[in-house]
Amino acid sequence: MAAVSLRLGDLVWGKLGRYPPWPGKIVNPPKDLKKPRGKKCFFVKFFGTEDHAWIKVEQLKPYHPHKEEMIKINKGKRFQQAVDAVEEFLRKTKGKDQASAHNSTEEKNRRNSSEERGKQSAGEEKRKASLSEGKVKKGTGEGKKRVSSVSSERGSKSPLKRAQDQSPRKRGRPPKDEKDLTIPESSTVKRVMTGTVAGFKWPPSVSEPVKDSDPHFHHFLLSQTEKETGSTSIQAADSTAVNGSITPTDKKIGFLGLGLMGSGIVSNLLKMGHTVTVWNRTAEKCDLFIQEGARLGRTPAEVVSTCDITFACVSDPKAAKDLVLGPSGVLQGIRPGKCYVDMSTVDADTVTELAQVIVSRGGRFLEAPVSGNQQLSNDGMLVILAAGDRGLYEDCSSCFQAMGKTSFFLGEVGNAAKMMLIVNMVQGSFMATIAEGLTLAQVTGQSQQTLLDILNQGQLASIFLDQKCQNILQGNFKPDFYLKYIQKDLRLAIALGDSVNHPTPMAAAANEVYKRAKALDQSDNDMSAVYRAYIH
Repeated sequence: MAAVSLRLGDLVWGKLGRYPPWPGKIVNPPKDLKKPRGKKCFFVKFFGTEDHAWIKVEQLKPYHPHKEEMIKINKGKRFQQAVDAVEEFLRKTKGKDQASAHNSTEEKNRRNSSEERGKQSAGEEKRKASLSEGKVKKGTGEGKKRVSSVSSERGSKSPLKRAQDQSPRKRGRPPKDEKDLTIPESSTVKRVMTGTVAGFKWPPSVSEPVKDSDPHFHHFLLSQTEKETGSTSIQAADSTAVNGSITPTDKKIGFLGLGLMGSGIVSNLLKMGHTVTVWNRTAEKCDLFIQEGARLGRTPAEVVSTCDITFACVSDPKAAKDLVLGPSGVLQGIRPGKCYVDMSTVDADTVTELAQVIVSRGGRFLEAPVSGNQQLSNDGMLVILAAGDRGLYEDCSSCFQAMGKTSFFLGEVGNAAKMMLIVNMVQGSFMATIAEGLTLAQVTGQSQQTLLDILNQGQLASIFLDQKCQNILQGNFKPDFYLKYIQKDLRLAIALGDSVNHPTPMAAAANEVYKRAKALDQSDNDMSAVYRAYIH
């Protein structure tokens, strides 16, 4: 790549790890944040997010020459919001520059006008002095001396005083406290950048700032927020996630269960340099990961005994218990210091039981169910909800960075299971409502596509809404989140409500619709196939 001259304030495209280029601005880092050693890098604040990171100079491209190229390869809504934020910033900066130029021109005109008046005044005084001198020549020498002195005093002092009184020097400049100190002036705005820079390949994948994430960019700096509840939200990255990479833990990682979610997680762990041993009930699913560098474990017990931290992601409470308590199960490999992280979505009672048996053998336990789908798992953009051993949570930092965009620590065991069921209850109920709306539109003679277009322009607009509606309109129900699993989560959420005598009528109604869809053989299709329960 040809050398690019960048400096503080420049607008750039920044590339971090496997994530796509994103518009940002080179800014001064916080005082307490040290610059990484090694290759030259800049501290970049990204538009459309609250994120910032040290980025190697070779992972940066100037904004303007590459704008069209980046827009062509990135189509996401959040990406467009980020680009819009850049353009809004440019408009504001241009407006300030024009105002400054206007004030500067006005100041110059006033100064010239003042100087001209000063010259005219001086000329007038000189003419009067000359006339006076002529008259004095006709008088006595004493009179000449006196008048000449007075005249000289007038001619030098009066014009200067007038010029000072009329000087506009301080008028055209804004007071210091009106300057925009939060956004340094960008050299990108001050000069038009010509020519193109020799490109380098950026792998496809997947903002003033937008507050959440397209699925991208909450990956840069550790951010902890202690709340009154005692829970802690930790962004899924820390100071090791600089220069576009993650520093993997030196601990040996095990992973049990290579389903829709587990496969994407393991793939990202391997990509980020972790040492991973895998096991799956159907052994053939391990082959691809062995080719990518994973090691093969013959049983769950063997994986746990040979690894420092073992993750598991299986379908339901029964599978989770069988994996731990069954023949050659996890429990047989547990000994003091061994760590077990269950990422399955199960009920609080199940996860509490598993925690007790693991800890009783001297092991350490963390529950860490994930919110997302197959695509987000593949992209490493899951949201991780964790509870249990806080120290183990910290030890899993690089793993959580590799598989997710954000992680939350929610306190004692059982809290993450409850929160995950609530999240999926909301998601499942929403999906059923979407299906109900689309079928109602159809039977009343309304365009389903128009309904989607309207929803996408309103407050309900989201990637989830658009993707699931597209599934229905195209009749494509390839699983991204199995229908049978969302129905399971609804059932468990309803039971959670019953356990505390809390009504869940919306979830109960949605659950019945999913049960009907299962009866229509939709269990192994995507959750959006609940639509078929309304048309049969």
